[in-house]
Amino acid sequence: MKNIIVRPIEHDDLPEMWAVAFGPSADLKWMELNGPYFNDPVWTWPQFEQRFSEKFVGVPTAAVVCLDDRPIGMLSGYFEDGALGKWLEAGIVIYDATLWGQGIGTEVFRPWLEHLLTVYPELPHVGFTTWSGNLGMMRLGERSGMQLEGRISKVRYWQGEYYDSIKYGLLRTEI
Repeated sequence: MKNIIVRPIEHDDLPEMWAVAFGPSADLKWMELNGPYFNDPVWTWPQFEQRFSEKFVGVPTAAVVCLDDRPIGMLSGYFEDGALGKWLEAGIVIYDATLWGQGIGTEVFRPWLEHLLTVYPELPHVGFTTWSGNLGMMRLGERSGMQLEGRISKVRYWQGEYYDSIKYGLLRTEI
């Protein structure tokens, strides 16, 4: 495997992260799988810098995934239930589609789940939600030892077709 490193996001990472995620030469294919039914915008550099500086830089629930010291993606954690802080969800994105299928997600995601449960030792569960159009994310959940916890049929509408919402989870006792 190539030199993959996961580390906290620093402000100096942001220009390269923006370039690979949203910049003029970015491969935006990742947006077709990352909840495309939400119609998220392609962020400008100022939008990206502001949001990431406030939300992801230097926090234990966000990390940059680097390949040979070059940012290629990120890992995140957030609370589905907001300020209650009891329903922990995880996320991963590898921005460059040419790197998909090379085992990078498999290498970094399970340790990330364990990291999040270390950050929140009082929580018994971490999970993620995807959709049936994202087969790679579903495989990643299975490869990471997660359980398929739920499927809500035909609630994600994208390009004239309905897809299922899919929920995976991992209990602390399953680590």
